[in-house]
Amino acid sequence: MGDALVLKDVFGRTVRLSDERFSHILEHPEMAGLSKEIERVLRMPKVVRRSRSDSSVLLFYEFLTATIFGDKWLCVVVKYQESDAFVVTAYLTDKPKTGEDLWLSE
Repeated sequence: MGDALVLKDVFGRTVRLSDERFSHILEHPEMAGLSKEIERVLRMPKVVRRSRSDSSVLLFYEFLTATIFGDKWLCVVVKYQESDAFVVTAYLTDKPKTGEDLWLSE
């Protein structure tokens, strides 16, 4: 297994961000300059929702102003397994997906 950043989510759980996934995320032009935001969104999201298609996946959202595409939500997708949790991807979106709210910040 390659190198990985070890991050903490808002629930205090350890989440891996592999070099391979990190590189893949940053290949997307809209993600340029947002590498530091990934860790911040895991620690201090505005909203966390359970994925409707996979109950072991959580979607961490934060609203960002003035991205290269204007005001957007950054979504960080994390898969939780019994003894592991890892970032699957991260992307910008116009609005959070529907789903069960697990966390709402003030």
